[in-house]
Amino acid sequence: MGATVTSFYFLCFLLCVLAVYYISPIRFRRVVILIASIAYYILSGNGLLMVFPVVTTLISWAGVLLMERTEKKKAVLVAVTLLDLLPLIVLKYVNFFINTVNGIAFAASSWTNADPVIPNIALAVPLGISFYTFSALSYTIDFYNGTAEKEKDYLKLLSYVMFFPAVLSGPIRRYRFDAKGLNEGNKLDYHNLTFGAQRMLWGFFKTFVISERMKIISSRIYDTPGVYGGICAITGTVCYAFELYTNFSGCMDIVLGISQMLGYELPENFNTPFFAKSIQEFWRRWHITLGVWMKEYVFYPVLRTKAFTALNDKCKKKYGSKKGKQIANIPALLILWLTVGLWHGGDWKYVIGSGLLHWLYIVCGQLLTPYTDRLLTFLKIKKDAKWLDVLRVIRTFILVNIGFIFFRAHSLGESIQVFGSMFRIHVPVAEFIEKLGEDGLDWIEVGILLISLVVLTVVSVLQQKGSVREMIDKKSLPIRWIIWFALLFFTLLTGYYGPGYSAAEFIYQGF
Repeated sequence: MGATVTSFYFLCFLLCVLAVYYISPIRFRRVVILIASIAYYILSGNGLLMVFPVVTTLISWAGVLLMERTEKKKAVLVAVTLLDLLPLIVLKYVNFFINTVNGIAFAASSWTNADPVIPNIALAVPLGISFYTFSALSYTIDFYNGTAEKEKDYLKLLSYVMFFPAVLSGPIRRYRFDAKGLNEGNKLDYHNLTFGAQRMLWGFFKTFVISERMKIISSRIYDTPGVYGGICAITGTVCYAFELYTNFSGCMDIVLGISQMLGYELPENFNTPFFAKSIQEFWRRWHITLGVWMKEYVFYPVLRTKAFTALNDKCKKKYGSKKGKQIANIPALLILWLTVGLWHGGDWKYVIGSGLLHWLYIVCGQLLTPYTDRLLTFLKIKKDAKWLDVLRVIRTFILVNIGFIFFRAHSLGESIQVFGSMFRIHVPVAEFIEKLGEDGLDWIEVGILLISLVVLTVVSVLQQKGSVREMIDKKSLPIRWIIWFALLFFTLLTGYYGPGYSAAEFIYQGF
């Protein structure tokens, strides 16, 4: 069947799950979810690797039982955390450390063609290892913090951890908020079925119609780094931003739509992030559940350690309450963003582009804010001026795109090469456009892409006022049918199924 939730076979699988789920008595519906999740994992080609989420869940479940019976709860929490994270660290990051050592050795050998000091290790990584690991850990940590109750039934916890729509690309869940309702057995609800299907359709539109076309442009730049610079490289990077957004948020739309059809509510993961006026706001709108999870389970615990508490007190005495707190938080933010970068992958391009670069943005923004505020006061410019907000949105989008260069490039070296090529003046624009035509993006395809981007923009603007589905639902029946069938047929007729198309493999399914 494959792992992707846009394949024909997965849709057949989903229809079967929905039918069996709602035909079954309510008390057995939680069993249907668990069986469906196991079946999905097996059919996606991860049958033998299913032992990893099963054991990870067992460790968290047993850890909580042990916490209940001992006074050494913190020691149990540390042990469970290390055991849960061990497969993630070994399977995803062992080659990162190997490549780092080899890179240092290569640099120390005066850039000769020295053989690797340590050869890479071929390892099979379970589907959604980061997502199910974090979900299991949240259960243990929430119980330790006294914010969640013990789950007596191991199979119920396994159903939560391996919930099949979310195991592919998230969202990352927190047990005390997101486990409710999954194992209760939900009644058939017309509203949930229709709204869930509508959400899925919107996800298919973003993935098939927009993301796959954007991929043609970004691939032409990043698969041939340094060949096309200037406006071509800038265009390719901006297109990648929209490719990544429509791909990842489209996947989330499909996942949240499936969950709603089953009567289960998952947390939102995107909220029009390209409207953000700062990097902090961007991360409150982009991959929301990752930011929330990291802040709650990494950043705040770090701040509560004795070392950081002492540092905070010392900085407040020396620099004052507000500034002292900001300065004391800088190293804690460094740990946070280093963790975020590593979560994205075992490569320095992720550590820098998705982690340390954003840490630098935030720290510089915090330290420079008093000076920019004084400048605005001196120039007699209102902080909340509309035109200033537009500039802030553009600034944030540019900074985010610089990070996306590292995310998309095949290596750290190539990301630097692409970034440097953007400042080239003389570039073969005509050749670039001709190559895009050869890749399948002719003027008709460009027209479809532009129309789709207009639709995406209009919907994004409307989302600032509330749920667009709710807005459409208030219209008369003929208008509702026209809107949804227009979107359906537009997606079916213009969805990109060109050369090399791979059923919209989701970019984040590898994390």
